[in-house]
Amino acid sequence: MEYSDFTIDKLKTEFNLTIIEQNDIIKSELVTPSSWLDETLRRFTPLAGVINTEKARSEFIIAPILGELKEMHPDISLFSGTEFNVDFAKGLNGHCDFLISKSAEQLSIEAPVVLLVEAKKENLNKATPQCLAEMVAAQIFNQRKGNGIKSIFGVVTTGSVWRFLKLENNVAIVDLKEVYLSSVDKLFGLLSATLKNYDSNDG
Repeated sequence: MEYSDFTIDKLKTEFNLTIIEQNDIIKSELVTPSSWLDETLRRFTPLAGVINTEKARSEFIIAPILGELKEMHPDISLFSGTEFNVDFAKGLNGHCDFLISKSAEQLSIEAPVVLLVEAKKENLNKATPQCLAEMVAAQIFNQRKGNGIKSIFGVVTTGSVWRFLKLENNVAIVDLKEVYLSSVDKLFGLLSATLKNYDSNDG
């Protein structure tokens, strides 16, 4: 079993998760990205749409956005397609599409705080359980490390549409208000907030 095999029901049963759906779960301000990213998205978002594969959306839309986020926040590390095996017995193993760690250490994952899953066949609902499973794994990882991180954030995206999630203790919150790539300053505000609002003492 891997992260992608989980369902909402299995997450509730296996990890005693309470899942809440609400709007605007992250407080944020607008953040304007660089002119480089604006130009990159202007050039390549249409190409990603025409190619219409998960790989194209990952390479031409998602990766540049997360690369820009790394430039804005040099104290984080960014991982792509990395194995994140936390507990094989519980099915918390497999590769993460993208993982952000609250550590400048790039050679190994030290403090995962944001997990991002690319929605297969552009289906956000089907990708949400996988993202939640990875968030649970990150929570367990941090508990074992004793690094004091209490809140884990998740993102499910098609590249054009972005959904945010938050996990604290055994309560997972899914934001029903999705963010669109056309509102890139709002998107960057939310992504930045998952990092800037982090506090190892209070999550």
